[in-house]
Amino acid sequence: MASLGDVIDDARRRTFVGRRRELRALHRAVRETNAPRVLFVHGAGGLGKTTLLHEMQAVARDSGLSTTFVDGRDLDSTPAGFRDAIGSADAAVLLIDEYDHLRPIDTWLRTRFMPELPAERIVILAGRQPPALGWRTEPGFASLVATLALDHLDHVDSAELLTRAGVAGADQPNLLRLGRGHPLALALLADVSRAGAPPARIGDVPDLVAALVDSLWTETLSDEHIAALATCTIAALTTEDLLRATVGPAAPRMWAWLRDRPFVVSHPRGLAPHELTRDALDSEFERRIPARFRELHQAIHNLMLDRIQTADGVDRRRLAEQLLYLHRRSPLTQSIQQLRASGDAVVVPAVAEEFDWIAQTVRRAYGPDSGDLARQWFAEMPDNLSVVRTDDGVVGYAYHLFCPTGTDVEERDAVVTAIADHVARTGPTRPGETVNIVRFIGGLDGQRDPYAVLAGSVTSIIEWWTRPLAWSFVVFTDVAFWAPFFDYLGFQPIGEVSVGGLRHIIYGNDWRRFPVDAWMEMMQVREQEGGVGPPPVSLLRPPPLDQTAFRDAVRVALHHLNRADRLTGSPLIGSRLGTTAAEVRRTLIAAIDDLTDAPKGDRLRSVLDRTFVHAAASQEAAAEACGLPFSTYRRYLGRGVDLVTESLWLRETTTPGS
Repeated sequence: MASLGDVIDDARRRTFVGRRRELRALHRAVRETNAPRVLFVHGAGGLGKTTLLHEMQAVARDSGLSTTFVDGRDLDSTPAGFRDAIGSADAAVLLIDEYDHLRPIDTWLRTRFMPELPAERIVILAGRQPPALGWRTEPGFASLVATLALDHLDHVDSAELLTRAGVAGADQPNLLRLGRGHPLALALLADVSRAGAPPARIGDVPDLVAALVDSLWTETLSDEHIAALATCTIAALTTEDLLRATVGPAAPRMWAWLRDRPFVVSHPRGLAPHELTRDALDSEFERRIPARFRELHQAIHNLMLDRIQTADGVDRRRLAEQLLYLHRRSPLTQSIQQLRASGDAVVVPAVAEEFDWIAQTVRRAYGPDSGDLARQWFAEMPDNLSVVRTDDGVVGYAYHLFCPTGTDVEERDAVVTAIADHVARTGPTRPGETVNIVRFIGGLDGQRDPYAVLAGSVTSIIEWWTRPLAWSFVVFTDVAFWAPFFDYLGFQPIGEVSVGGLRHIIYGNDWRRFPVDAWMEMMQVREQEGGVGPPPVSLLRPPPLDQTAFRDAVRVALHHLNRADRLTGSPLIGSRLGTTAAEVRRTLIAAIDDLTDAPKGDRLRSVLDRTFVHAAASQEAAAEACGLPFSTYRRYLGRGVDLVTESLWLRETTTPGS
């Protein structure tokens, strides 16, 4: 009669999937005496190490071999305790699960116990940490040990696991997306799905999050460890430099700790958890330390912005990538997650040899008219084309225009002329102001390609944040994909244009009304909380003044500098000079003080000070206080007002920090 254990073993084997590489290593050890005799399986919690060891035990038994299976948690981690637990150790295959608990006797096991075993013995060890260096480097051991790093299941094996768990085919795509190949997560999701409606996100199943988090570590974490782990969860890649901004002097120690976690992967440019681990930790920290988690997110966001301002070249582009990856509530979350998990890809300037191929790609995707326009624009303004280049070549591209361009192509491009008409009607540019247009964007799979998202987003972050712009516009044809994203960004739809019979949708933002620093603050909130639609009216500035109206407003404000009741009605309020009468007054006074650096600046500043700031009773009295003839005073007054107006106009039409 079969025992309950036999029933459990049969059920376990029926649901086992994948792990062909690991099983091949066992089969080879069974067949070939010169094959590695020690199989060291390691990987993060929940990846199925114990399940694999049970399958290996069954495979060994099917081959007629005797087995001994022990759990390191049940053993006294001393040589005597270990020998007592395994008895005579005469089984052909010895399987030791939870090997991490035997680390105190690791050297003894390797140098004393293993050499005593018969040559044909097979030993299988499983733990979270990879084998110590001695297993891999000491003479004699390297050829005897096969190190098997357990990874997540691929898509086929994940789907097979769900099928064997009784999940209907229609429910599998969503669970596959959430489970990301993690066996424990897939099994738990299958259980939840069988009991009711499948969840939309990992955080919707608190028990699943708790199980995943419990599988990640066993030690008690300090506040520093939690902050370091939260940093690693938020940032696409964590460096020791980034940790200094979140954990301070503990950064080197926390870097070393993170690097040694089995659920953290070391990349050439930093550390990152697997995406499912990130999802689970994200949900856990939102529940456990929501305020602290938001603070860390904001700190990382602000750090990236500061560094983008000062960096250049590839460093600036990688920082923009990091900022993009913070948008976990974006409608393009799936594309961003694919990019984050796909490995190293960077946006770089295109080279001349790539222009023709990209123009042909535009032509195939959007028609001959768009292809011809792309070719003409690339010839006129080649420096504006950026690409994503991988080992496979160019996989994504984005092309920016900065108008007015001064070229004939501008008049032949229906998209650009439509944008120019919109600007003229709703917010005309002022002398020196620039309109930015993301004119072409795409990848090998069109505008939905994740590398199109990368190219368009990274270049836009850099241009919008670092360049003084009056307007920015983005043009796309795939409305279903991109429109929700630009609603999330707070950009407004301004119209559509047909090019070669293909509808192009245009979204835009007037940075003079919704400045980039206020926009970044709004996006920092949406990164964490979601949200779509236009910016709150409270954040919008009044329509921008043209140069003549601005000059007149400055002259009037100078005369009302000490009349708060009059200054309150100034059209300068809401401009870049200030959002309140008091701020505008301080800006005007600062501009007067700055005259000191101009030729005859001390005299000019003195004249304006006695006329407007510490005003004399009349201009004649002001001239006398300055020790000047009245005609000379008037000349200095006019020159000083002109210089103040010019400096303030430059401030009004230039992005801060540019």
